[in-house]
Amino acid sequence: MTALQSGLLQRALFDFFDRLAAAIPTILTGLVFVALAAILVKVVLGVLKAVLSRTMRGESPVYRQFLTTIVAVFLWFGVGLSTLSVVGLDGIAASLGTAAGFVALGVSYATSDMIADAVAGVYLLRDPDFEAGDTVRVGDMEGVVGTIELRKTRFSVGEDTVVRGNADIEARWTKVGGE
Repeated sequence: MTALQSGLLQRALFDFFDRLAAAIPTILTGLVFVALAAILVKVVLGVLKAVLSRTMRGESPVYRQFLTTIVAVFLWFGVGLSTLSVVGLDGIAASLGTAAGFVALGVSYATSDMIADAVAGVYLLRDPDFEAGDTVRVGDMEGVVGTIELRKTRFSVGEDTVVRGNADIEARWTKVGGE
């Protein structure tokens, strides 16, 4: 190895270690931020689970877990973007946030009917005037409410079972011969 190559290698190594030493405070700041954020996320998810178990006591645990998972994904994504900003990678954080926004917009558009059914299902599940065993009319169909699920409701119409999306039902049902 020539003296010139040796000098270049030595200067490159010194430059690398100088930059590494200068980055240590930023890396430690990022690690401390992630640790504190993880504690906060765990506390928020614990409170959310407790609230959902009290407010959705009669519901299937799948619904509570679904809601908790959605909140967890949003929280951890926020922690990830914030961590990138804390360590000085604001441009990457902004790009990822923008890209995620477009993906979320596409997913929400693609699942808008499913979301509408789920929201209407929550209203129907909480409505004391719409319960299993009630006879109701929805449009031109009249039947007995069999089961009310988050996205759809099953009716007994004669010997048939009719399944309708909750968004179709919630806006236009009428109780027949109600108490």
